[in-house]
Amino acid sequence: MSDFLLEIGTEEIPARLVSKACEDLQNLFVKSLNTLHLADGATVSVEATPRRLVLFTRNLPPRQADRTETLTGPAQRIAFDDEGRPTRAALGFSRRAGVPVDELQVGDTGKLVARRVIPGRTARELLAESLVKVVLGLRFPRSMYWAGKGSPRFIRPIRWVVALLDGRIVPFTVAGVSSDRKTLGHRTLGPGPHTVNSTDDYLEVLGTSGVILSSEERGQKILSESEALLPADCRLRRNDRLLSTLVFETEFPTALLGEFDDGYLSLPDEVLETVMLVHQKYFAIENRAGRLVNRFVAVANSGGDPTGVIRAGHERVLRARFNDARFFWDFDQRRSLEQRVADLGEVTFQASLGSYRDKTEVNLAAAARIAAELGMDPASRAAARRALLLAKCDLTTEMVGEFPELQGKVGGLYAAAQGESQEVADAIYDHYLPFGASGPIPRNQVGQVASLADKLTTLGGMFGLGLIPTGSKDPLALRRAALSVIRIIIEGRMALSLDSLVEISGVGTRAPDLRGFLVERLRYCLRDAADLAPDVVQAVLTAGDDAPLDVLARGKALAEVRGAPEFEALAISFKRIRNLLGHAGVSETVGGGSVDTGLLEEGAEADLHAALERVGASLDAHRAANDYVASLREIAVLRPALDCYFDDVLVMVDDETVRRNRLAFLAGMLVRLSTIADFAAIAPELAAGKRR
Repeated sequence: MSDFLLEIGTEEIPARLVSKACEDLQNLFVKSLNTLHLADGATVSVEATPRRLVLFTRNLPPRQADRTETLTGPAQRIAFDDEGRPTRAALGFSRRAGVPVDELQVGDTGKLVARRVIPGRTARELLAESLVKVVLGLRFPRSMYWAGKGSPRFIRPIRWVVALLDGRIVPFTVAGVSSDRKTLGHRTLGPGPHTVNSTDDYLEVLGTSGVILSSEERGQKILSESEALLPADCRLRRNDRLLSTLVFETEFPTALLGEFDDGYLSLPDEVLETVMLVHQKYFAIENRAGRLVNRFVAVANSGGDPTGVIRAGHERVLRARFNDARFFWDFDQRRSLEQRVADLGEVTFQASLGSYRDKTEVNLAAAARIAAELGMDPASRAAARRALLLAKCDLTTEMVGEFPELQGKVGGLYAAAQGESQEVADAIYDHYLPFGASGPIPRNQVGQVASLADKLTTLGGMFGLGLIPTGSKDPLALRRAALSVIRIIIEGRMALSLDSLVEISGVGTRAPDLRGFLVERLRYCLRDAADLAPDVVQAVLTAGDDAPLDVLARGKALAEVRGAPEFEALAISFKRIRNLLGHAGVSETVGGGSVDTGLLEEGAEADLHAALERVGASLDAHRAANDYVASLREIAVLRPALDCYFDDVLVMVDDETVRRNRLAFLAGMLVRLSTIADFAAIAPELAAGKRR
């Protein structure tokens, strides 16, 4: 078996794109191996730095296996004349097949058959033909032509290519660069070029030329060095996104401890950390109480900083950024958030939906209706109104203009600094939460109502314009907004219905589209967040999908009891009833009140009717208490009566009056007992048998 090494050397690839490029390169190469019949036993792995994508393949078959190919030719009567001599048809087929005439056979269909062995080709020549397609198959946003129009597009110029199979060069040319055995090291620690003779040699060469190829190893180096630099009683504020960025921006990362004037600590932590984290890519440091200290960790792509020049440069840049932030904070305080409300009229929300001033008015109306639905007290309603009036005002501030990542947070911080109540300030701070499936919802009900109103009116406005996500595309993040709506309702324990929320959104004639969109997000929450089985989710949604909080409660109750033997058998019976009604063409909406009890047959049928009446009375009490587990267990009591019914009662009798009465009875029972869940949705398929 063979070892194969492929290195694509480039100018620095943006860090955010490297992980996906690794995944795509591995998938494309594995797909190519399968197509070439070289995948058997091969293991493929990919590593990357900002300047290189590297693919390793172990146990690669050195060549394809030979394969036998069967070709079908003309019929025997056409291929040979009356004396058995081959005709032109046979001779032509023989030439095309590459098989002598005397080796041709007659198949079962009476036609000539040629069987030939096609020798497998070597992995080296197959790779040489396929690697260009693999490399150029990588897709990046904003790829460019680097060698003139018409040349291959790539995210950055390709500078070198290493392609070695068992130490031999696999020859191919991509973007004007021919494969070779020469690689480049770290730009300053060991630039090269360096000659590579094998996979093991390649790893050794990189190690001695200042490149740590393993992204995991680079990440561990960053963290361990950072931790070692920390002052006593301090800890690093970990951020996985920042760590990933630093890992894929460096080939030999070195952590450096920097310091800034502690006077900047008078600024809020959110502002300081945003400057360090987002704009400078520094780790913030906090004390044991969780407050920032005047230290930071920067990561250099170098072997060290013995003279302190790099550290001093980072401190100088950070000081300038902090000065900007302090200026913006002080400058913005000259006008209160309330004084900025009118300015929102100059900030466009969406071309067809108007300004953020218009959006604020729509949000206020929506929040008032949500508050009424929830029965909020007057003080909380007033707080929600105040929060939404001011929530978007930070868009007009210098701070958000410079640091857009602070939207919402700055509004909350400014509100607190300007004397607004803590409840209002927290609601403004949180009103963009949650961010889809991750993170917390707003911390108080006022913030939850504000967030709900803001997201609902956004959904309603966009759907009303026909801007509905399609396929995997969602440039307006409406799926995330809808999922956030469902999460706020469920986690905030809000007794709100989807019908009322859709109406509040102002979506207009697109209401069915928006409602279905919200139901799909509810399905996601039930399945992924609540960990309910797909059939349980389907069962409770079919029974009723309007109240998310209630749907979740029913789903949890059903998941708790569904494994009981009596419930499984009952579910099968409900499936049987559903099938009977379907084949008879009877609607389930036929009410139980239409049943003529005088036509019920003594014994199993009358017993089931009596049992249903007893269970129904108990169900009313359990439902009033929202005790769905007790309701489901009460329904399970019907199992013996149902079993006897299907053993003793023939539903599809010849007497039309009796038949219709029995079907109405079953339909009414199904409707009455399916308000919690559609039990037939979780029943296994019945074995084929006699339908009663």
